[in-house]
Amino acid sequence: MGPHPAVAAIRLAVRRALHDVLNDALSGAESSRTAPPPAAASPRPLVLVACSGGADSMALASALAFEAPKLDIRAGGITIDHGLQAGSDVRAAEVAVRLRALRLDPVEHVAVSVGRQGGPEAAARDARYAALDEAAERLGAAAVLLGHTRDDQAETVLLGLARGSGIRSLSGMAAVSGARGRYRRPFLHLDRQTARKACLVQSLPVWDDPHNADPAYLRSRLRHEGLPALEKSLGKGVIEALARTAQLSRDDADALDAWAADAERTVRADSSAAIAADAEANAALDTAKLYALPPAVRRRVLRRAAIAAGSPPGSLFAKHIEEVDRLITGWRGQGVINLPGRVEAQRRCGSLVIRRRDEAAAEH
Repeated sequence: MGPHPAVAAIRLAVRRALHDVLNDALSGAESSRTAPPPAAASPRPLVLVACSGGADSMALASALAFEAPKLDIRAGGITIDHGLQAGSDVRAAEVAVRLRALRLDPVEHVAVSVGRQGGPEAAARDARYAALDEAAERLGAAAVLLGHTRDDQAETVLLGLARGSGIRSLSGMAAVSGARGRYRRPFLHLDRQTARKACLVQSLPVWDDPHNADPAYLRSRLRHEGLPALEKSLGKGVIEALARTAQLSRDDADALDAWAADAERTVRADSSAAIAADAEANAALDTAKLYALPPAVRRRVLRRAAIAAGSPPGSLFAKHIEEVDRLITGWRGQGVINLPGRVEAQRRCGSLVIRRRDEAAAEH
């Protein structure tokens, strides 16, 4: 008799993710190869699982432990102690013990300091990913597996919709993200209940984070109040529909981003106009050529230019880009538009100048 259907589903998802990691690693090695390969065999790649001890990540850890040896992949684990609850250090140590019981190696539990920027959820996420990045670099991991499910994807889409952040927000989480495709999310097509069933039939201990049920957190309210209300009104297919929307939105957003990257090269102001506008500009863009672009492409070009000038992507919102866009579509002699990261945008001599203010200018 084969494994329980839930266990089979999570193992298949992880197996596919590991094959992708191997293929990507092979492609990268071939593209960067400038000399014949050494006689010695390449070291076995390391894949880490980020595990909180919850059902999703414990199911992921067990599947990684099962599938990795078949592909000659080393499997390790890491758990993050955010320090936001009493006894969180004990919980992290317990999760590390569970990962070692699955024969994962290396296994680490890392304590992080959570700031306040962007709210508690965003600050915890930033601290977590910073720790995961550091561990992956230090250990030489080829990838880090994350246990986000289809339910998590649906919640992310709804949060993006509520913020009015545009199509990229509606695209949710990517199956592959991070530097060099570091982060992999094998469970985006599986529901949360499948992961929980897999833990149950394998007798895997699971820790339920009380923050996931705390109404003080927006995602928690959405999970326990918002989505159930939508399902009650619209039917049980809401989560699947939202996840499908994420994939369709991601395809559209990727296509528009590629269009914007090409368009950015064509809207650069000529050298004389750029000098006349501002000799120290990070970007001088031709306003007439920008005006001729479709709005969705033009706004992406403006966002790319602002980020290139030093504006932090996480702090650059749609409202900022809309203000800059009005310098092109609603020009009434407006002054300088201030953007996050001490970046400013100004229309001068038929060009849109985007630059970072120097420290002296910022003081005045």
